[in-house]
Amino acid sequence: MDVKVLAVLALLAVAMDVPLSTAKPISLVERCWCRSTLNTVPQRSIRELKFLHTPNCPFQVIAKLKNNREVCINPETKWLQTYLKNAINKVKKSRRRAQ
Repeated sequence: MDVKVLAVLALLAVAMDVPLSTAKPISLVERCWCRSTLNTVPQRSIRELKFLHTPNCPFQVIAKLKNNREVCINPETKWLQTYLKNAINKVKKSRRRAQ
């Protein structure tokens, strides 16, 4: 009887030590990247743009600057709106040519 109790306790100890999941908590996965945005970022200081659409968050634009900083840009900035319209038109034209 004592051997059975020891075996059960050993199994419980092993089961409690094994992590159930290696996934990140939902609070870390679905967090909005941009908490505040900048309206005035010179275009010449931007190295690359990232566009993020996360559920339950507004449309987010992250700019990586030439000094390796990442900042969030207001998506309603005039030059960014023009950039997006031109990019969308370019994609539409390339799709028409491919058909």
